[in-house]
Amino acid sequence: MLTESPKYITDKKGKKISVILPIKEYEDILEKLEEMEDVRLYDEAKKEDTGERVLFSDYVKKRTAKNG
Repeated sequence: MLTESPKYITDKKGKKISVILPIKEYEDILEKLEEMEDVRLYDEAKKEDTGERVLFSDYVKKRTAKNG
């Protein structure tokens, strides 16, 4: 939930330069930003998806043979 009346820090001319938020609200904002970044990365990865899939077991076999 957003603060209805955020508190601001102003410079000598009265220009707002910072905002004071309750820590819970700040943490909520950070969490939402992380979620938005995850969605952005997912959307970006979807654009590059060729549809090719490899079974994990096949990947492990190939990786083991390569390092063997």
